[in-house]
Amino acid sequence: MAKKNTDKVVFHQIKVLDAGAKGVSVAKAPDGKVVFIPNVVPGDVVDVQTFKKRKAYYEGKAVHFHEFSEHRVDPICEHFGVCGGCKWQNMNYNQQLFFKQNEVKNHLQRIGKIELPEFEPILGSEKQFFYRNKMEFSFSNSRWLTEDEIGSEEDLGNRNALGFHIPKMWDKILDINKCHLQEDPSNAIRNEVRAFANEHGLTFFNPRAHEGLLRTLMLRTASTGEIMVLIQFFENDKANRELILDHLYEKFPQITSLQYVVNNKANDTLYDTDIKLYKGRDYILEEMEGLKFSINAKSFYQTNSDQAYELYKITRDFAGLTGNEIVYDLYTGTGTIAQFVSKKAKKVIGVESVPEAIKDAKLNAERNEITNCEFFVGDMKVVFNDAFIAQHGHPDVIITDPPRDGMHKDVIEQIMKIAPEKVVYVSCNSATQARDLALMDEKYKVTRVRPVDMFPQTHHVENVVLLERR
Repeated sequence: MAKKNTDKVVFHQIKVLDAGAKGVSVAKAPDGKVVFIPNVVPGDVVDVQTFKKRKAYYEGKAVHFHEFSEHRVDPICEHFGVCGGCKWQNMNYNQQLFFKQNEVKNHLQRIGKIELPEFEPILGSEKQFFYRNKMEFSFSNSRWLTEDEIGSEEDLGNRNALGFHIPKMWDKILDINKCHLQEDPSNAIRNEVRAFANEHGLTFFNPRAHEGLLRTLMLRTASTGEIMVLIQFFENDKANRELILDHLYEKFPQITSLQYVVNNKANDTLYDTDIKLYKGRDYILEEMEGLKFSINAKSFYQTNSDQAYELYKITRDFAGLTGNEIVYDLYTGTGTIAQFVSKKAKKVIGVESVPEAIKDAKLNAERNEITNCEFFVGDMKVVFNDAFIAQHGHPDVIITDPPRDGMHKDVIEQIMKIAPEKVVYVSCNSATQARDLALMDEKYKVTRVRPVDMFPQTHHVENVVLLERR
């Protein structure tokens, strides 16, 4: 039964059926259309207020709960439901793993339409909170207000915020008191930066007017205990910049790397900026099986260090190396997987399009005294050609870990052409992975599949697939 409320509709006693894309859950409306609902758990029975109607679906929010799912748990974060970062924090962890494995299976079956082996069980994360090694927070002089605050007639006082963007709102920042994603002293550093800035009248960024001193704060931590802090300033105010940086270094002497950047561009991305070292050294060290990897401010590194180790072990296991193989590591990044498998290979060739990443890979290999890894920079679809293979040797095994968009069709064609015995495909997007597997099905059979949960409390999941030549 539904009743119209101007241009909106309320559906009564709708059962939430499944977990859908991007962390929202899925139900069916009385007319048979799909309804996407955030902050509910499969098994909940709710009244839904719709706010968007499309040809095939509605979007809405739960306005009343009739029954709670048996899989529901109390979220531990005070910001849950507004922040948008940990959308599954109200679902028990075993059920999160169930839906992640299900998503991978559905993508590979529905999009790939290929013969698949029995899936190996998803590997859960031992840490379900405080697992991230990198966090980025934004400053704002006009923090996000709750409905109660907006409706009150009280003086709201200081509107400065340091936290996360409200989903789909580029200029709205939720002030974060305690985040459960990164181990301390992450919360202590962030809260101290905000308190000191407020106490000393330092201005917070206004993204609409493009003014204010403090723009973003990045924190990186490592399993070695090392800490990197980088503050992005919009205005080039040397006195106030040094005031807050000096205070931070004195308050937290355990900081390994304290850096800053002055960025008055329209966007706050760091990759095309000139980052300055203020105290310490310009990198922190991560360690894995005795290998040390330097992480600088612009480095890509898996954001769950403990689970990255598990992911790499599965990748190495799938590759089944004996010590005699030539391995190509496509989309190698800073060469972590390449170096991790190198002791079981004859030679490893890493290819990556980002020059800074290849520079890091070479430095890390030198630091780790690895002599059988070579790294090359270039656009994969251009570099990975016949001449390159003739120069560096025909691969016995290819490991590929492409970005979310998957592999370029030219790269797939080249893999099919040279036909190594095995391809290990690591993916953060099983939908594009499934598309690529279908393109390779003529020559390769999928023989092993294992999802890995890198991001508890979210819908994201990695997947590792072994393809063997038919």
